[in-house]
Amino acid sequence: MTFRIEGTKMKSARRQFLYLAAGAAAAPIFTRRTWAQAYPARPVRLLVPLAAGGPTDVFARLMAQKLSEQLGKQFYVENVPGAGGNIGTGRAAQAAPDSYTLLVAASSYVTNPSLYTTIPYDPIKDFDPITVGAINVAALSVHPSLPAHTVKELVALIKANPGKYSYASAGTGQSAHLAGELFRLTAGLDLVHVPYNGSGPAIAAIVAGHTPIAFASSATTAPQVVDGRLRALAVMGKARMAVLPGVPTMAEAGYPAVEVEDWLGFLAPAGTPKDIIALLHREIVEILRAPEMKERMAVLGFVPVGNTAEEFAAQIRTELASRAKIIRDAGIKPQ
Repeated sequence: MTFRIEGTKMKSARRQFLYLAAGAAAAPIFTRRTWAQAYPARPVRLLVPLAAGGPTDVFARLMAQKLSEQLGKQFYVENVPGAGGNIGTGRAAQAAPDSYTLLVAASSYVTNPSLYTTIPYDPIKDFDPITVGAINVAALSVHPSLPAHTVKELVALIKANPGKYSYASAGTGQSAHLAGELFRLTAGLDLVHVPYNGSGPAIAAIVAGHTPIAFASSATTAPQVVDGRLRALAVMGKARMAVLPGVPTMAEAGYPAVEVEDWLGFLAPAGTPKDIIALLHREIVEILRAPEMKERMAVLGFVPVGNTAEEFAAQIRTELASRAKIIRDAGIKPQ
């Protein structure tokens, strides 16, 4: 009897110890999960380092609305433009890594380190990538008065008239500008760059006849093409754009080396909790995969992506090098 009582006590004590041990092991996991599930507890700022009304701003506001709906707290956009995106990106880099400030950046994030002598952020060390949300591809278009209906005809026209023609872009160092310079270098053209403050002004300049050629956002270009005010010759991405379905890629037009895509990505200040980054990645990708969102983005000229954080990080490193080469070869300097 005594032995059985002692054995029961020993088993009970052993069982209690195992329960406590299991609970102790599970406690950190439970805490992390509770933390992630409780996020966000207050409004989240999406910092856009570019002016309101541009492609990055439009995309950020669209995503802010959807994230607010899915996560139950307000995600709001704050525009901090200036110095080609450097000012806002620098401010985001200084934000607390508490997951309540996120950066929605464009490809200028990887262009500016080679374009400016100094910048207020380190593109590798200061941020943790979340995902590329979308791609916004530029189109090569011409004024209807220009006697060129294909890219090869345009190249022949420019070569026959060296120094006569100019092209407009959304601004020095922007992806559309890099696309224009890559085109100029690849085809060996004497072509002058005229920078404007955004795709809208660049398109307005070509429609008005101030510049006969433009590299600008496909979404901004498309309405003018439909109205007959512009003639689109090619898009600068890997695939054709839904807003310009009849327009070939530069590869299809005979210039496969001329490919520059402007991505729009989500990043968090370095040190942001990994479980929150994983949660945000999951929510963003879910939004991007929704059929209605794909349709809406296609109308706006965006191609949804939603790659992994690791893929985004590798892309940043690759593009830092590739864009540096274009800038160096073209001799591009900030205005």
